[in-house]
This record gives sequence, C-alpha cells and structure tokens, in this order.
Amino acid sequence: MDRMKELVDILNDYAFHYYVLDDPIVSDSEYDVLYDELTALERSEGRVLPNSPTRKIGGEPVKAFRQHEHIRKLYSLDKCNDFDELRAFDEKIQKANGGKAVYTLEYKLDGLTLCLTYENGIFKCASTRGNGSVGEDVTAQVNTIKSIPASIPYKGTVEAQGEGIMRWSAFNKYNRTADEPLKNPRNGVAGAIRNLDPKVTAKRNLDILFYNVNYMSDGNLPTQAASIDFLREQRFKTGELWKTDSMEEIIDIIRNVDRSTLDFLIDGMVVKVDDFALREKLGYTDKFPRWAIAYKFEAEETSTVLKDIVWQVGRTGKLTPLGILEPVELCGATISKATLNNYGDIQRKKVKSGSTVFIRRSNDVIPEILGIAEDRGGDDVSPPKTCPACGAELYESGAHIFCPNDEGCPPQICGRIEHFASKDCMDIDGVSDKTVFQLYEKLGVRSVADIYELREEQLVSLDGFKQKKITNFLNSVEASQNADLPHFINALGIPNVGKVAARDLAEKFGSIDAIMSAEFDELVAVPEIGDIVAQSITGYFKRHSELIERFKRLGISPVYKADAGEGFFAGKKVVLTGKISMPRSAAAELLRKKGATVSDTVSKDVDIVIAGEDAGSKLEKALRLGKKIIDDKEFTELINA
Repeated sequence: MDRMKELVDILNDYAFHYYVLDDPIVSDSEYDVLYDELTALERSEGRVLPNSPTRKIGGEPVKAFRQHEHIRKLYSLDKCNDFDELRAFDEKIQKANGGKAVYTLEYKLDGLTLCLTYENGIFKCASTRGNGSVGEDVTAQVNTIKSIPASIPYKGTVEAQGEGIMRWSAFNKYNRTADEPLKNPRNGVAGAIRNLDPKVTAKRNLDILFYNVNYMSDGNLPTQAASIDFLREQRFKTGELWKTDSMEEIIDIIRNVDRSTLDFLIDGMVVKVDDFALREKLGYTDKFPRWAIAYKFEAEETSTVLKDIVWQVGRTGKLTPLGILEPVELCGATISKATLNNYGDIQRKKVKSGSTVFIRRSNDVIPEILGIAEDRGGDDVSPPKTCPACGAELYESGAHIFCPNDEGCPPQICGRIEHFASKDCMDIDGVSDKTVFQLYEKLGVRSVADIYELREEQLVSLDGFKQKKITNFLNSVEASQNADLPHFINALGIPNVGKVAARDLAEKFGSIDAIMSAEFDELVAVPEIGDIVAQSITGYFKRHSELIERFKRLGISPVYKADAGEGFFAGKKVVLTGKISMPRSAAAELLRKKGATVSDTVSKDVDIVIAGEDAGSKLEKALRLGKKIIDDKEFTELINA
C-alpha cells in the first residue's frame, strides 16, 4: 500500500507537469513503467486509491479555459506492447463474434486529442479531451490550424475527433529561429493549443488528422472505414487506414512501419473492430472500448543525466558539441553519447553539465539531446576558445564555432578524405575512418588528390592491407577517375552543396571550369541555389583553384552527360513527394536514366509530380498549378515500361 501511494503521488506530479504545465519532466517510457507497476499492484491488492491516475482518461481542464462538455464521451485506448497480446485481443473478439472479425489499422498519432463540433455545416467550437466528458474550450487556438474546414456539407450536428500534431518539418523550422526551442513535436502542439494567445499558436503551424466521428445527430455510420470516408467527404484531413480480417497481416504491417519516413510523430498503431454493430455488442469498460487496442512502439525518447560535453571538429572546420551521458537503454541499444547542433543550441536548450536531459534516437542515428528535463544546478557550458584537435584560435559565425586551420587540422583533413571517397561521391572502395587515419598518420596523405598518387609498396605498411585489399583499393581509385560530374562536385565538399545542388550545378553548367567561372548572379539563378550557397561556391573555388588544377593534371575533369532516355519521362521535369514503394534516391536515379530531370521543388516549369503516401504541401501546390499527378502504382508501371 505504501508503494501504491508513492506511485500515485509521483505519477500525478508527472501528469501535472505534462497535461497542465505542458512542461514534461520525465519521458513517456519512464512514466509507462511506473504506470504499469501501479496497475499491477492495484490488481494484486484488489483496490484503487481515490486519486489514482488509473481512474483518469486524461488531465483535468486548466482553469484559464472555459469548460466544454462533449456530446458523447471520448474514451482512451487500452494498450499493449507485445504481439501475443494482439493475438489474445483477436481471440476475444472472435469468441464474441463467433468467428473472424474485420479490423482497421491506423497510426497512433502522438500529439493532443481534439474534438471539433460543427452545427448546420459551420465550425462551432473545439475542445481538448480533458477527462473524457469535459474538456477545455480551445476554439480560438484551433481556429489557427489552416487545414481544418470552416464549413462542411453535413448540415446536422457532428463531433469530429482528431489528433492535433506538429509535423517534423514545422517543428524543425520553428526551432531554427525560436528563442526557446521545443523539446519535441508533441510538447510543441500541447503548449500551442493550451496557450492563451492564439497568435502564439499560429506560429507553430499546427495540423490535425481526424480518425473518428464521435457523434452525429442523424444517420448511422456502419463501419470505421465508412467513418473515415465520411470525414474525407466533409473535407477533414485523415491518416492512412488499413483493413483486414487477419491479425497476422496487421502484425506484419506494424513490423514494417518505418517511423523515420513520416513527417509526424507516432508512438504506435491502433487496431479497431471495423463493424459498429459488433462494437455495440462488445461495449466499454469505464475507460476503454473493448473493441480497440493500441500497440505501443518501443520508445525512441527517454531522459538521462548529461555528464559532460566534448567538442568534435568536422571536415568543414565546424565544431559540434557531443554530450557524454549516463548510459541508458533506448531502442534496444545502450546510449552513452548524444549530439547537440551547436553552441547556440546549447544556450537555447539551457543545457548544463549534470542536468537531466531528454534524448531521442531514431533508427541507428546518434541520439540528439532535445532539451533539459530537470535542472540539477549543474555547470553552464562555455564555448571553447581553441581547437581541441590542433590548438588554433577559433572564430564564431552565427551560432557556429569554426577552426580556421583547414590545411593543418587533422580531423578536417581526414573528414574531407572520407567524404571524398564515400559512395555518394567518388565511391572508392575500402576507405573507412580507420583507413583514413592510417593514410594520414603513416603515409602523410594531406589532400584528397594525394590518393591518386599512392603506390602498392606504400599500402603494404597499412594494418589490414593484404594483397587482395590493396589490389581492390587501387582498382577502385583508378575507376573513380571516371566519376561523373555530379559525384565529383559532391566529392569536393563545398560547404552547403550536397547531392541535389551538385546535380543542379552539373546540369546547368556542364563542367567544373564553367562552374568556377560562373558569376554570383548566374549561380543564384539555378534552382535550389540561394545567396548563401552561391557565396560558398565562389569562395571555395577562390581558395582551392590549385586543387582543381591538380585534378586536371591527374586526368580528372569530368563533364556532364545527360541521359538521353526514352519513353514517357524523357525530357520531363519531375518532382517526387510522399512515401513510395522504393527509396526516393533509387526512384530519382531511374527517372534520370529515362531522361527526366528531377527537381525538389514544384514550380511552373515542372511537368509531373509523383505523389506517394503522406504527400503534403508539394502535392497541394501541384494541384493549385494544375500539374499532372501520378500515384505510386502508375509510376511503377511507367518506369518499368
């Protein structure tokens, strides 16, 4: 009983910070562990304390907002994190139904639940879920969301339930200029909706995806699929919906969800019985419908103690802070390091050594420190004055800190060599970071051009370089001399010039000599090349003209040769947007082989837009401009024709 009381107090304090103050002090995964411990104790003791958070669906309305009573109660969802629990759920449904049931599957959006009421086709009000029966009236705030319809065709009364979200694209754009950066998109949307000033809400550029008709005054919808169709007919934005009678198929879909491809945060998938008549038969508990369950993904976010910050030097001379963490388990790995963007990022996030910080890990990327969770009175982080690698005096440019010693700073030199040899550049086989270090230390390689003058008798001295590896390396170096112009431009490592800009430059100018002699105005006329990138290009070639001449002496001076191509896409300018059935880079390469030009932006001169799942603003702009739209299926057929 003492432990139950302790857990109730802890969880209620966490909930207050999360739901009321919009200032979470613990990660969702840590909250869930304590919540599950409490529910297990309640089951074993056979009682629930009066103030237990397990009695609640959500936080109570804050006093600053007028209360709104929902026409029909908004329920929470039961959850699981094990596929066997999904199978057990399926068995219960089949037993009640006397056979197989049809299910729908949807993303479990990680934002803030909202309920919008329309009367006689006009938007009347919006509210949070609150305790399920009464929420907070946030009409003025929700009115700032551009995607919600001001009016709908349906003339009765309807409550449409959805999830307010802040897309990753909007989150990243906001944080680039915000004085107080957001910890994550979920925190961003919650804070925006519960802000008393709608102007603050509008700056977050929120969105909302709808998934439920909570109430309608006349007529009955037969299924969840029909509900989504109804919402779409009323011009509400909805998410993706799968439909099947096989739980194994649902499990397979869940296994293959790639969260990194989505522009919004999800923390699971929701399984629902499709048939509303069967739902009525199954009924509800006090908190949950018995006909739905949420499968929760393993957390990508947690919190731990920041022990120290060290500074790493990259190939451009920019110093990046790396946080040394108290080791913590996340996404099946032990995490002991996490990145911050720059010193300005440290200041904006108010990160201190010794503080507790939120960290996020997606796929196999090094985790990022999102912000401070709890200030334990640690030490402020001071910017370095000298380069930790070469001792040169540093300089600041905007929010970044740079080492100016580009010709004598080992990490810069090694970084440029590794980038030059990478697959997206000259594609030289066998050049790992370990190999680069040996090339620098043992063979005195100081320039990327030095690679082309290495000899077999030198390579023998390198660890791990047996005859076969030496032969493969030298053959790969020789083959790289025939690299095309876009790869060569990318390999040079011009600041702010990546794969897309490199290809645009190659297509526009055709040779390195032409790019070197291009005026500023000519450069900014190229799509995707703005003032800053143009300045980077002109500055690079002023400093490195001798390197280009050395490449010419080595026989490396590629010119651009466009694929003539044939078929439907030949000569067309194409934009890819949304999720399609192959990697975007692979699709772009296939299009170029068919003679198409691939652009990142929708403009008047674009001919075709290939729109996959979750296509956003690019698709909307293409529709406004009247461009030809092709879906994933049609694209696959045409590209293989």
